[in-house]
Amino acid sequence: MTTGHNFWDAGVWSLMIELTILLIAMLTANMLRRLIKPLRQSLIPSSVMGGFLILIANIVYEKITGDALFSKVTMETLTYHGLGLGFVAMALRSSKREKTKKSNTAVFDAGVTTVSSYLLQGILGLSITIGFFFLLGSWPASGLLLPMGFGQGPGQAYNWGHIYETATAYAPFRFGGSFGLTVAAMGFVSAGLGGVIYLHRIKKKGLVNPLLQSTDEEESLTTESISDKGEIPLSESLDKLTVQIGLVVLTYMAAYGVMYLISIGLDSLGGFFTSTVKPLIWGFNFLIGTVMAILVRNVLKGLTDRGRRQYLNNFMLARVSGVMFDLMVVASIAAINLTAFSHREFILPLLAVCIVGAVATYLQLAFISKRLYPEYPHEAFLSLYGMLTGTASTGVILLREIDPLFKTPAANNLVYQQLWAIVFGFPMLLLLGYAPIGLTANPATSNLTNTWVTLAALAVLFIVMNVILFRREIFGKKSKQISE
Repeated sequence: MTTGHNFWDAGVWSLMIELTILLIAMLTANMLRRLIKPLRQSLIPSSVMGGFLILIANIVYEKITGDALFSKVTMETLTYHGLGLGFVAMALRSSKREKTKKSNTAVFDAGVTTVSSYLLQGILGLSITIGFFFLLGSWPASGLLLPMGFGQGPGQAYNWGHIYETATAYAPFRFGGSFGLTVAAMGFVSAGLGGVIYLHRIKKKGLVNPLLQSTDEEESLTTESISDKGEIPLSESLDKLTVQIGLVVLTYMAAYGVMYLISIGLDSLGGFFTSTVKPLIWGFNFLIGTVMAILVRNVLKGLTDRGRRQYLNNFMLARVSGVMFDLMVVASIAAINLTAFSHREFILPLLAVCIVGAVATYLQLAFISKRLYPEYPHEAFLSLYGMLTGTASTGVILLREIDPLFKTPAANNLVYQQLWAIVFGFPMLLLLGYAPIGLTANPATSNLTNTWVTLAALAVLFIVMNVILFRREIFGKKSKQISE
């Protein structure tokens, strides 16, 4: 009698080896940041640096052995699921903030600001790549990956890049996945560079509030508790962290079940629904996962209110989401296909989109922060700019440079604006699947009607968002100080 495999077979260890590569890269990057002052001052996250270290190591390894250091499919899979699991873990956390009219308005404005930046990035990115389409024959809708890479981060950038690369409703974008992931990587670099420039500028002018500074010991403080009253014990027959992970995974798989059932219905309809709508559904794994997490959280809260024990713990769920996002970021950068950089129609639009996107986002948020958040404009700018070029965690990293104890509402605005961003940003997500329809393998026969319509629709939505954002100034109502 023989078994199907031996424990020393490469297949048994391949996943562990690849996870080890990712973790070693992040730990090495973190150590380098601690030892090398310029790296530390760059404010670029360790997970991002780790991804670039893996890219360099893979080039060297391939030249020596002729083989890749890791499986690209594994990296892409970790990127896709890391996004979904991270969002589920975040959405399962309960909100304990004190709601006032003033705080609710600030959160609402932050959500609208987020969508306004998405739209600006989409307009500029799409305009640039349409121009390069006529100059070099580049894929005209690729500029829509700018708000995905900068605004949404590596997970969404990969999701949509992969959809563009594999969909059958139009001529596919040959390097879609790598384009999206590279935009996301450049977004993190932009966050670090832009953040450092802004910090040096305000510190030089003495504009940082010294009351917000603190010692390293104070920075380590957290308002979240490892164990609250009424929760399950830290360790009994089943460890508390195991319960959190189990609930996150089960919720995510419930989202998978929903997407699977929707796909069956779409397959029965065929045509446009199979070729276009179905990829969109699977690209929204994070959004459907978030909806399912909200449902699960409310069910568990209802049980707790009826005397049952509390199973969810914010502190541990934050750690789970942190691990998922770190793995997602490092894996996404490692998954970038470097061979794409040998093509002019790839690299020139990429450079133009990233540079213009970084500068425009910086200027837009500097303008908005001064007008909407006059009490804490610098904290508002750093948090929003970090999030809208990287991820929410990047925004927190920049914010902590001048507000380590989160004494201003900027951190809360960043966390709680997500619902408004999803509500107002959903029409834009639908346009992502509409824009490429009509494109063919031959640029001379491609029909750009949908692409032009998408550009016009983004412009209209951008105007609407800014009317909402500056509603008090436009309609002559002066902003009033609202007491807590």
